Amino acid sequence: MTVGVDDGVVESDLRARARTVRGLAGRLRPRRSRCSASPGSAGCGATHVLLPASVLLRRADAVEVIGAGLLAAAGGLGHRRVAGRVERPVSTVRGWLARTVVVADRVVAVCAAVAAGFAASFVPPAPAATPVARVVEMVGAMGRAAGRRLGGSRSPWRLVALVTSGRWLAPAGPDLVAAVVDPGNTSARLVARGRGR
Repeated sequence: MTVGVDDGVVESDLRARARTVRGLAGRLRPRRSRCSASPGSAGCGATHVLLPASVLLRRADAVEVIGAGLLAAAGGLGHRRVAGRVERPVSTVRGWLARTVVVADRVVAVCAAVAAGFAASFVPPAPAATPVARVVEMVGAMGRAAGRRLGGSRSPWRLVALVTSGRWLAPAGPDLVAAVVDPGNTSARLVARGRGR
């Protein structure tokens, strides 16, 4: 779709508001996209900001920083010591942990579905003592399943950001989806379908 004749103006219009994300170099200025609303499609026609997997919706910290905080908390550190370890305000870390407790079941369900899609023989980790530890264990299991299927290593925190559409720490958590890996796709992209709340 042609939207203008001046390349600079078009590029500027496609960009969302720039923001600083702690843990990333420089400022992030994500792109926008319009949800297709062609006849017969389920598109909404609205514009959406496209975030990279290194960030979450409405969070000022990179996913790697948040993940490091959750990992430390799952290991038994309290929120004050976690805040010191990741060099973030105590209130920020307390917020991550509180939200993780609220959305843990949804995050675990999405990660388990994705992990099972990567490996038919996927066996979930043993139950953990706390909701934060359950999330950390399942994110790790999903990352290992992805590594076995796709080879190499990938950041499990970026992967969970991807499969939750950046909603890993959203107020209601991620949408529950029937996430599958398309085995016919050689790039092994994740396919999500059947949204439900």
